[in-house]
Formats: sequence, C-alpha cells, structure tokens
Amino acid sequence: MPIRVDLRSKTPAYLQIVEQIRALAADGILKPGDQLPTIRRTAEAARIHFNTVARAYRVLDEAGIISTQHGRGSYMVGTWAARLPRRAELKRLSREYVAAAERLGFSGPEMRNALERALGRRRPEGKKNHR
Repeated sequence: MPIRVDLRSKTPAYLQIVEQIRALAADGILKPGDQLPTIRRTAEAARIHFNTVARAYRVLDEAGIISTQHGRGSYMVGTWAARLPRRAELKRLSREYVAAAERLGFSGPEMRNALERALGRRRPEGKKNHR
C-alpha cells in the first residue's frame, strides 16, 4: 500500500494521505480488519515527518474509518466498509457519465453544469411535495 505525497500540491500532505486511504478502501484494496502500515513506516516511505502521518491517521480514526489501538496498530473498520458498495457504484456511474458525455463532445464545464442543474431540480431530502 504505497502512499505518495506531493509536497508541491496545494492539498496538505495529511489530507493527501487521508484521501488515498479512503480511495484504497473504496476500491476494495483495503478491507475491514486490514492493518495499516505503522506511522513511522508510512512516513519513511513517503519521506515526510511522522507527525504528518499521525495527523492523517487521527483524522481517519475520528471519522470511524480506522481504529487505532495503542501499541497494536491501526486497522480498517468494518462499519466503513458497509458504505463502500454504494460509493463504488456511484464512482462507476460517474465514470460512465463522463465517458458517455465525452463521446458526445461535451466539455468538463458543460458536464458539471448539466449535473448541477439535474441536482438542483431535486427536492431536498425529507421534503414532501404537498399539493
């Protein structure tokens, strides 16, 4: 599970780590119960300070994505995995939408505008249409 950090990116290094671990889980590469590499090992591999990795792991732990057990390590949590099939399906649908729109010659901004208009037509969740 190589974590790569781009120090030239505008995204803070700890958030890059958080997003990569979330993506690995969403793609099914990390599964419930899998142990993450130690903070020090991840820091050495990514060539960043261990406090940066510790911060990322803390964010993931607070979000319920991992469970960190002092002296034992950090593990992927099963409740996070229960939401993955839906997220993976949404990711697949998004890729299909973009590919189909590109085949039809639409630009990124045109696709985004169409999606935003479609989302804008939806009623907020919990609101019923009373006539």
